[in-house]
Amino acid sequence: MNSLTQSFNMPFDTAPFSTINNSDFIPAFDVAIANAKAEINAIIENPELPTFENTLEAMAFSGMQLERISSIFFNLHSAETNDEIEEIAQQIAPKLSEFSNDITLNPDLFKRIKRVYDAKNSLDLTPEQTTLLTKTYQSFVRNGALLNDSDKAKLREIDNELATLKLQFGKNVLDDQNAYRMHLTNEEDLRGLPHGAIEAAAEFAKSEGKDGWLFSLDYPSLIPFMTYADNRELRKEISIANGKKAYQNNEHNNESVVLNIVRLRYERAKLLGYDSHAHFVLEERMAKSPEKVKAFLTDLLVKAKPAAEREFHDLEQFAKNMDGIDRLEKWDGNYYSEKLKQKLFSLDDELLKPYFKLENVLNGVFEVARRLYGLHFNEINTIDKYHEDVKTYEVKDENDAFVAIFYADFFPRKGKRNGAWMTSFKSQYIKDGVNERPHVSIVCNFTKPTATKPSLLTFNEVTTLFHEFGHSLHGMLANTVYPTLSGTSVFWDFVELPSQVLENWCYEKETLELFAKHYETGELIPMEYVQKIKESANFQEGLATVRQLSFGLLDMGWHAQDPSSITDLKTFEVEQFASTQLYPDVKENAMSTSFSHIFNGGYSSGYYSYKWAEVLDADAFEYFKENGIFNRQIADKFKNYVLSQGGTENPMDLYKRFRGQEPTVDALLKRAGLVESH
Repeated sequence: MNSLTQSFNMPFDTAPFSTINNSDFIPAFDVAIANAKAEINAIIENPELPTFENTLEAMAFSGMQLERISSIFFNLHSAETNDEIEEIAQQIAPKLSEFSNDITLNPDLFKRIKRVYDAKNSLDLTPEQTTLLTKTYQSFVRNGALLNDSDKAKLREIDNELATLKLQFGKNVLDDQNAYRMHLTNEEDLRGLPHGAIEAAAEFAKSEGKDGWLFSLDYPSLIPFMTYADNRELRKEISIANGKKAYQNNEHNNESVVLNIVRLRYERAKLLGYDSHAHFVLEERMAKSPEKVKAFLTDLLVKAKPAAEREFHDLEQFAKNMDGIDRLEKWDGNYYSEKLKQKLFSLDDELLKPYFKLENVLNGVFEVARRLYGLHFNEINTIDKYHEDVKTYEVKDENDAFVAIFYADFFPRKGKRNGAWMTSFKSQYIKDGVNERPHVSIVCNFTKPTATKPSLLTFNEVTTLFHEFGHSLHGMLANTVYPTLSGTSVFWDFVELPSQVLENWCYEKETLELFAKHYETGELIPMEYVQKIKESANFQEGLATVRQLSFGLLDMGWHAQDPSSITDLKTFEVEQFASTQLYPDVKENAMSTSFSHIFNGGYSSGYYSYKWAEVLDADAFEYFKENGIFNRQIADKFKNYVLSQGGTENPMDLYKRFRGQEPTVDALLKRAGLVESH
């Protein structure tokens, strides 16, 4: 029996991980695709005239079995993969691409949608229904509904090839990442490293049957090494290894994969009548056009670059004075920045970490959610997990009503990709009078507990946890009718607002007092540390801003033009980085070959979104600050106008309803210390 194709007889209708075998996935996808096709055929063959209800609404609730199986499979593919799952993904990707094209390229279905769309002014639709109708119609047009048959066939071909290439890209990055180990046996090589990092490296070595210490390219191993190891040659070695992921002379090289992806994306956009892939993507973003994105990035660059150059010069001088370093290299950045930060603020991560025990930080973010939105998180052990590290919670509101299921997966392991993300196993929607509540998950890569220490977070990891939790609130507090418009189903340059705004709470004394307690003594974090965290918040903000802008400009470089003349990935990259480059280039390294956000995630032509959303989040948080960071009235407005609304209306309209005005860039520049605040 295949548990994926049965109804899930689990508490809260959660995913039955313990009964799923890898061999179940392909048959389950086949069944779910067939069922979804039957649902679509029923809509097409309906003898009645097309209406919003029998066409648009019926479509919005079709394919839900397929949606759930896909979310389970692809979440495992990111967080708990293995060779078998990778192999299955390669087989499933073209099937899903084919199915998606079968729908959007179906002329009879499009005819029904167009008929309703053309009559939209005479229909009495809610704002959410209007959005669903407009988005569905546009989605068909944007995916080839108006093309002739031979162009439709060409589009199918491109989409199938892209689906496979994206998976290949991700697999190559993960394979290179997993293949690298730095094995140290001389204790002298560990000089400068914190005790926790050394202990973790010893346990890692032991787990692989080796003496000494092992370091990998997983962030909890890589970042402490880059930040604290005194041995410059070893920092160089691991830095270069990290920078050449999928850019080596081996079977995992992504150079041709990247060139093929950008070429196919451009061809697809031209086929659909757009100037470039970026023009295609940005039509459905707040920013609207590549010209506007480039102007936004360039404007910020003009404001941030003088500060970045000043900060870089100070860092160079500091390294020269301290160690006689003549030329600052990329593997020196983290190391000397940390030393300079310690000197300026008498503050370092190792000093702060004892106050940021993972469980305390998690309880802290739960308490913030309670004070702002009345949410309560109760850990439960009655639902299935895909890995023993995962924690599971039932979320309720102040009236004890069920809100969501929350999964949290915090530690790195072999089958998990680097980074941190929020995802969901089940969407929220309202059908037949029942408000189906969502199952939301956050996945991170924090340092595992060791024999002597719990998991202690750096301050940067604390903000990461708040960031992903902000996304999860967007998912958990969703309250829309249609699953396709629910939760984080919003414009990509709006999706980072709920996550980034929550990071602001980490810097506030009122918040830190809730959870920043020493893991051994229970002593509250000293207030001078809190003051220093705030003072150091803008440390090297110019450098950080220019770095983010460089990624956004590289993304635009690949996607806002015809890429057919690009023959050498590295040469192209160097050209794109010209306006933002401060460190000398490392010839063995390339960024694009492991730039998963834009080649394997959903951020192509959208990397600027992080900065775009920072403008929104700085403006939004200023509103909270003016009225108290735990002000329930402001929080209610944010919940009712932003978090619960998903993609039901234009995001700027939602934002203005919350804030009473459009955001300005001033709050961001002020917060970042890039302009004088008065």
